[in-house]
Amino acid sequence: MITSIDQLDLNRSYTFADYLTWQFEERLELLKGKIAKMSPAPNWRHQRMLADINRIFDRYFEEHPCVVFFAP
Repeated sequence: MITSIDQLDLNRSYTFADYLTWQFEERLELLKGKIAKMSPAPNWRHQRMLADINRIFDRYFEEHPCVVFFAP
């Protein structure tokens, strides 16, 4: 059982089936079979800027048949 990312060969290609067997908490994803560590959550400045931009889009699209979704 893989319980630490240190047990993986970062140069090897993996499948989604491999990914499902890993039992550790570090966030990562597979891109074309290669392991890519996911960045931590954005800092407050980034999130504030994103919220401001989302507010602008949301106001604009109130008059249009679109919906703006805000996601991290």
